[in-house]
Amino acid sequence: MLGFTPPRRRRPNCPLHRLRVWHYVRVGITPVEFAKMQARIAKPSRSPGPAFAAASITPARAHEVVLGIDPSLRGTGYGILQNERPHPRLLAQGTIHSPAGWPRSRCLVNIAQVLRDAIKQHQPTVCAVEGLFYAQNLQTALIMGEARGVCLLAAAEAGLDICEIAPRKVKQAIVGYGAAQKLAVAKMVQRMLRLAETPAADAGDALAIALSFLHEGRGLSATALKKL
Repeated sequence: MLGFTPPRRRRPNCPLHRLRVWHYVRVGITPVEFAKMQARIAKPSRSPGPAFAAASITPARAHEVVLGIDPSLRGTGYGILQNERPHPRLLAQGTIHSPAGWPRSRCLVNIAQVLRDAIKQHQPTVCAVEGLFYAQNLQTALIMGEARGVCLLAAAEAGLDICEIAPRKVKQAIVGYGAAQKLAVAKMVQRMLRLAETPAADAGDALAIALSFLHEGRGLSATALKKL
């Protein structure tokens, strides 16, 4: 019909329409892109899996090579044993010394590097570390925690099983007395491993920890081991 002007189409006055217009004008995306984004958000998301699969500690008898660690910033002891009968065989032992003049960061790098080299050379499959103990000095506790963390990192990045054994449990397993002195522990380690000399204090503690893990199936209660 001449002179007829069709009525203007009214835009729907709804929140979703206004939101689409706002995104198009203010955010710079088209209505089609906005609809695709909504569809992606509406899909149920998958829950992420665990970074490490949960697993229990492999029995001690199944491990051929065991790494024991006694963490300390200036003198971390370590010992590596071959699981043989009738007596475990010593593969390596030592104390990772860091001079007093070194900053803590350099000491931690030194600990990590020595442990990495030892793990690479002897290929242990499990690491046993001494459990935490109460320290009255907070600063000392923090420093010990840093050294212990570096030890755990070196073992974990190599794929080792890791567990901790309480200090009293180690002494009970080796000496039979939970408050035994370091020298008594070292002497008993020397006897059990048929060593020509008594190991140094820190290395002796690390070897005692490794021996305690090997004895887990022969007298040491399974509750003494804690998976980390």
